[in-house]
Amino acid sequence: MVEQNTQILPKHYNNYKVKRGLRNSDGTGVLAGLTRIGEVHGYIMYENEKMPDEGALSYRGINVNEIVDACRKENRFGYEEVSYLLLFGKLPTQKELTDFNELISELRPLPYGFREDVIMKSPSPDIMNKLSRSVLTTYSYDEKPDATDLYNMLRQSILLVARVPTMVAYCYQAKAHYYDGKSLYIHNPQKGMSSAENFLYMIRPDNQFTELEARVLDTAFILHAEHGGGNNSAFTTRVLSSSGTDTYSAISAAIGSLKGPKHGGANRKVMGMIEDFKANLTDINDRDQVAKHIEKLLNKESYDRSGLVYGMGHAIYTRSDPRAVYLKKQAEELADVTGNMEEYKLYSLIEELTPEIFARIKGDKPMCANVDLYSGFVYKCLGIPEELYTPMFAIARMAGWCAHRIEEVMYGGKIIRPAYKSVCKRIPYVPIDQRSE
Repeated sequence: MVEQNTQILPKHYNNYKVKRGLRNSDGTGVLAGLTRIGEVHGYIMYENEKMPDEGALSYRGINVNEIVDACRKENRFGYEEVSYLLLFGKLPTQKELTDFNELISELRPLPYGFREDVIMKSPSPDIMNKLSRSVLTTYSYDEKPDATDLYNMLRQSILLVARVPTMVAYCYQAKAHYYDGKSLYIHNPQKGMSSAENFLYMIRPDNQFTELEARVLDTAFILHAEHGGGNNSAFTTRVLSSSGTDTYSAISAAIGSLKGPKHGGANRKVMGMIEDFKANLTDINDRDQVAKHIEKLLNKESYDRSGLVYGMGHAIYTRSDPRAVYLKKQAEELADVTGNMEEYKLYSLIEELTPEIFARIKGDKPMCANVDLYSGFVYKCLGIPEELYTPMFAIARMAGWCAHRIEEVMYGGKIIRPAYKSVCKRIPYVPIDQRSE
């Protein structure tokens, strides 16, 4: 009886044609909405067949490659410009960008008492959980927390883009002090610095960072800022926003979604997998040894025995993930400067060897490196603690989440409510004195 009323068998999904994970049988996502914010391109549909294609990512119709290239060419920081683009739907003029940067700079400090009362008095061993709570608590400091007019949502969005990096820095310092026994360093955000510069300034005891480190982190923020409305955290934002709830509740939920190892927490799984390679190989640059260990991972014989090679494969991208392509370049540059070239070569071997081995063991499927393969390594080369990897993802994605919330509230129109089919058999109520153990 218990088995009948609690278990859902795989055959049930097939019998009722349920699209698990809101995905079609060919792996494409179920079309659930429309957006003008971001576009993720990874394949072409030709005569009802999914054909592999080079990956492309666009923000408001502009290829993210062009944005990153322009920022690097002009030797300037770009995350603030991308945030403006995502929130307002257009590239800012120089004056608009200058004003926006000044506004972000003014808003970075937390309200009086917030750092001590909300963050320091109740630290968390997991920064993502503490960040989610901090964002949710911001509701109490807002004079118009529930208003959903466009102006108010833009105001709240800009506030979150500005303050979430500050929150993350303080959440990290509290965790490092109260749980890891490290000295407590509290640094105030600095005016005139970019988001990337400010974050490095606030998490480092001596406030020091190089120009290269700040530029690389800024590029990572740009590449992580948005990824379409169908990814788990953006869709979470839309689901909650469609109910009419407040901005802070919707964004707090998105942070909870991103924490999951199948989503934003994947780069930490990559780092754990790399340590597994190091522990089991005598030479991490030996092709045969690396190939054999990839086979063990796929056969559930090593690491977490999940059968996954973390950092490889993507729900949309087939031939390439444009974010991974850029981060790989950054990773090589940093590896050369920091003396981590041997480890960088291991990542490259995993990217090169996994598709062929996967095809041989599990079947032919287009597979490329995704952003998580190299993002953790980039952060490691930057000297950023591992527990900050996913929170930094949240910092970058804040602009994208807020843009999706605004779009859903303004144009969605209906509460998101998919159907679930009950497969539970109807049974009579049994009085308590007649129930068997």
